[in-house]
Amino acid sequence: MSDLYHDLSPSAQAAYAELFDVVRAHDLRRSVSDLNGSFASKGVKGRKYWYFQFRDIGGGVRQIYVGPDSAGLQALIAKIGSKPAQGVMPLAKAAVALGCARVIPAHFRIIRRLSEYGFFSAGGVLVGTHAFLAMGNMLGVSWNDSTGTQDVDFAHPGRNISIALPSAIKIDVHAAIESLAMGLLPITSFAGNAGATYINPSRPDLRVDFLTMRHRGGNAPVVIPNLNIALQPLKFMEFSMEHPVQMVIFCDEGAVTVNAPLPARYALHKLIVWGERSKAFRTKTNKDLRQAAALISYFAHHQPGELVQAWQDMVVRGKGWEKRVRDGVRALTLTYPDRPEFTSLATEAG
Repeated sequence: MSDLYHDLSPSAQAAYAELFDVVRAHDLRRSVSDLNGSFASKGVKGRKYWYFQFRDIGGGVRQIYVGPDSAGLQALIAKIGSKPAQGVMPLAKAAVALGCARVIPAHFRIIRRLSEYGFFSAGGVLVGTHAFLAMGNMLGVSWNDSTGTQDVDFAHPGRNISIALPSAIKIDVHAAIESLAMGLLPITSFAGNAGATYINPSRPDLRVDFLTMRHRGGNAPVVIPNLNIALQPLKFMEFSMEHPVQMVIFCDEGAVTVNAPLPARYALHKLIVWGERSKAFRTKTNKDLRQAAALISYFAHHQPGELVQAWQDMVVRGKGWEKRVRDGVRALTLTYPDRPEFTSLATEAG
C-alpha cells in the first residue's frame, strides 16, 4: 500500500488476467487466421520473441509480431485453432466495474483502429499516459494520481531494426486515422510537409502523436513509407522501446492488445526526460515525475530487481544518460522528501 497507488482487489486482478488471455487470443486469431505460415522465434539481446512468418502474394517473406516469450504465449500458440471461451466486451465491462483503469471511449477507438490496421503487429508501441494506466492494471494496482490526458501517444522504431520488432510490414496509418471520421487532421510544417501529430481543431481532447527514436537527422519528423506516416524523433526514446511487453487497453466498448514499454524502463525514461522538457511544458514535466514516482515506489516494494536491472542498463549508455537520470532522481527526492525508497535510489545514484 502506498499513497501513490493502491492494490486492486483480487477479483479485479483476476478479471484483468482473464481479459488479457481472451483478448490476446482474439487478436492473434484475427492476425493469422487467413494466412498460411508458421510461428517462429528469434533471440535479440538475450531475449526471445515470437513471430508469425508467411509469404505474401509476391513471394516475399513477411512477419507479424506476436510477443515476447512466456509460458502463456507458448500455450496460446499451441491451441490457436480453438475458439475463445468468452466474448471480450462482457469481460471488459467486468474489469471496469471491479476497479481496473479504463481509457475514455474516443481514445479507445483510436487505439483499436490502429490495431485493426496492423500498427502493433508492425512494431508499433503505445506510450504515454495510456500505457501508464495499462501498466497499473498489469501490475495489479490503481494509481492514485488520476490525472487525465488529452493525447494518445504512439511510437515506432522507424528505421531502427534492432528493437526486435518487424520492419517489413506495410500498413497505412494515415488511412487508419482518416477512417475514424473523428475530424483528426495532420499538422503540417511551413514547408508543407506532414508532421507527426494529428489534432481535431474543435476538440482539444483529441490529439494523436507519433514518436520515434532520434537519428542523425536531428529533430525533423521522419517519414516512414511502410507506415505512411511521419514520426517525431525524441532523444532517449529507444530506452522505452526496447523489450516491449503486451498489455490490454479497454473500456466498456471492448478491449485490444497493445505493445507497451517495460514498466521499470518506462519509469527511468520519465526521469531522464524530466530535465529535457522546457518550462513551456511544465505540466507534462510534473506528470513525468508523478508517473516515475508511482512506478519506482511500486518496484521498490514489489520487484526491486527489475528496477536495478533497468538502472544498470541506463547508466552504462554514456555520461549524458547518467547525468540526466541522476538529475531526475534528485528532482524526485526534492518533490517527495519523506519517501525512503527515493532517498535510497538517490544514495545509490550518488
